[in-house]
Order: sequence, then structure tokens, then C-alpha cells
Amino acid sequence: MFIRKLFYGWKDEYQKDVRYGLKGKKLFEHKSKFQKITIFESKRYGKALLLDNCWMTAEKQEKQYHECLVHPALSSAEELNNVLIIGGGDGGSARECLKYRELKQLKLIEIDKDVIEISRKYLSGIGNNCWSDPRLNIQIDDGIAWVKQVKDNSFDAIIIDGSDPKGPAKGLFNKEFFHNCKRILKSKGVFAAQTESPEAFERTHIESVKVIREVFKNADPLYGNVPIYPSGWWSWTFASESSRRYLNPIIARSNQISKTCEFWSPRWQKGSFDAIPAHLERKLKS
Repeated sequence: MFIRKLFYGWKDEYQKDVRYGLKGKKLFEHKSKFQKITIFESKRYGKALLLDNCWMTAEKQEKQYHECLVHPALSSAEELNNVLIIGGGDGGSARECLKYRELKQLKLIEIDKDVIEISRKYLSGIGNNCWSDPRLNIQIDDGIAWVKQVKDNSFDAIIIDGSDPKGPAKGLFNKEFFHNCKRILKSKGVFAAQTESPEAFERTHIESVKVIREVFKNADPLYGNVPIYPSGWWSWTFASESSRRYLNPIIARSNQISKTCEFWSPRWQKGSFDAIPAHLERKLKS
């Protein structure tokens, strides 16, 4: 019993005088060129990934994040010839994108190759078979700098699967980056980004949505829950130039995808776009 207590304990993320933790044991820790990468095995949610002591994903709840980020965009973009993910080194977003049979090419830009390598070893169930799919093209690069070099109208959908706006992900939340994403997105394509917790990081959430709305003609936040993230309440924002097409999944695609999902469905999506609290709606309009 004493030996067991040496290895098992609580791992907490601290944010603004609140802590969010899981009970379990640390399996692996590594300091990469960019950040500290930790693999923690929890009793409740299985193996989890932390970057610089912040929860990124966990085996038994990651679908609540990845499905909600990917499917409102890919189910509604006009075409799926070429899709881009910036970030997403754990493989969950790539896995969800590759469910679409009509998707021809998926580009994944990840700044930290160690995140991919460690995720493939310890969190293989999250990426699943995405790493061996011939449609996936991985490039280790700084996504913020990379998008500046891409020609206009290159992608049918863009997924920003970054960590919190600090460290290597800090530049993923600024106006210049969003403008470049708009430039390389096709006119009837869809942009998607995680936009933080509307409770734990309300200011960042409000500012991110407002900036996206300044860049794109149409943009709306969607709300859901991810248990291991601060407050458990999370948001994703979707944008498009042509219309609010992300509100209306293409029926043939949604029929193909929804039966593979644990959380996303057209019905869930509609309710989650509508589930904006009054005080957030007022602040987003101010």
C-alpha cells in the first residue's frame, strides 16, 4: 500500500486561484525544445496529455473536444479536396477529418515533433489509424509563419487545434494569423478554432470571437463540455466568407459521420450553437 501511494496521487492544473485535477500516476515526462510534455494515467479518464502542466486531452473524453471542433466545419464546407490542421499533434482531429471518404488530402502542421512522437507511443488510441493514412501529410513547422507562405484559396477547411494562447500557441490567437487563414481558405470553405473556456478564460474567449468576426463576414461560437479542461465548459468558433454554412451540415456527410460519433450530431450541433448565455451574447455584441 505504501509503494502504491508513492506512485498514485493528484495532478492539478492551476488557473486563477482554481485547480483542475485528476487522480493517477505520471507515466512519462519530457522537456522538448518548446514545452514540457507529460503523460499522466488517470483513474477516471485513462491516459492524458499535458503541455506545460495544462491538460490537453485524455483517452476517455477526447471525443468531446475533437468531434466538436472538426465536424461542424467538415460536414458543411463545399468541398473536401484539401484540408489543413494547425496543431493537433495528438492525432485526434486528424482521425476525425479522415472519417470523410471524399477527403483527398489532409495537411497537418505541428511545431513540436515530440508531441506527435509521444502521442503515438502513449496515446495511440486517440490518433488510431490516422498516422498510416496516405492522405495525411505531416510537416513539422511553425504554423503561424507557414500560413504566410501559402497561396490564396488553397484549402476547403482549416482547423486550428492549438493549445492555450501562450508559449508556441500564442500567435494562433491574433488578427494577422486569422487574416492569413482567411486568405488561404476557399470562399465556400469553413474555418474552425478552439476559443477557450467562456468561464475560466472569459476575456480570451470574448476577444478571440470578436477578432474572428472582424476578419470573416460570418462567425459564430459553439459551446460544449470537456471535463478535464478548466471549468469543464469549452468553446469552438466557426467562420466562413460565403454564408453561415457551418450551421447546416450537408445531409449526405452527416449521415455518414454521425453514426461514428459519440457526441456530435446535427441535432447536438444546432443546440450547441443556440446555447449561448445571455451575458456572453451581450458582450460579443458590445
